[in-house]
Amino acid sequence: MADARTGTAEPGTRNDGARAVLGAARALLEELAEEGIEAVPAPSGPLETPAVQGDPVPTAAPRQAQLLDGPAWGADPSLEEVRETLGECTRCRLSEGRTQIVFGDGNPEAEILFVGEGPGQQEDLRGLPFVGRAGELLTQMIEKGLGIPRSSVYICNIVKCRPPENRTPQTDEVATCSPFLDGQIDAVKPRVIVALGKPATSLLLGREVPITRVRGTWHEYRGIPLMPTYHPAFILRQYTADNRRKVWEDLKAALARASGESSS
Repeated sequence: MADARTGTAEPGTRNDGARAVLGAARALLEELAEEGIEAVPAPSGPLETPAVQGDPVPTAAPRQAQLLDGPAWGADPSLEEVRETLGECTRCRLSEGRTQIVFGDGNPEAEILFVGEGPGQQEDLRGLPFVGRAGELLTQMIEKGLGIPRSSVYICNIVKCRPPENRTPQTDEVATCSPFLDGQIDAVKPRVIVALGKPATSLLLGREVPITRVRGTWHEYRGIPLMPTYHPAFILRQYTADNRRKVWEDLKAALARASGESSS
């Protein structure tokens, strides 16, 4: 409430405002920590005008294909066709800093398809998804937790080139790469998709989502059951019994759904 003599806010009102700002900042930091992001690089160009209430906020990328003439494959592509069309891609800025493209890995007829955010350092060096520390944990989740070999599932990322400093892929980068992700999904025809972390989940659901609220709940992507769960990088950072239990329950539900068992 403003002081009638000075027109300034009373101390109690200022304190309430400060608490609200700190609360919002804390929530943002928690969501960044879920994705293993330790720092956000400073912008290299002029600052953009911040969005005001009512302005559209860019979240997930548009779903239309970003290829000039549309995808070169039909309704029933093979992974080889999708990879051949991707080629040595230079369609977005991510190609400038990569060592190599990280397309995907696993069974081309897998019943479960895992989608992550983007390649990290080890993935960029080796050309395979999820082979760093987070990848080792994902492999343990699949092989020791679910009791199935990693080679029986298919694993890929939203973008196929490593973002600088492992930052979150930007909207235009995601839009450029999303047709190839869709092509991989069309080729594999999984019975279940597991989205690993907030960026992958937000893209596939078409809206910005807090992973802490949507994980463990069933959704759909292009008619395929979709299970969001925590990214392995988050589990490494927050290695608690509760977080491990939640991911374990999510993966068990995905396996049961893929196997045709009843799972709510």
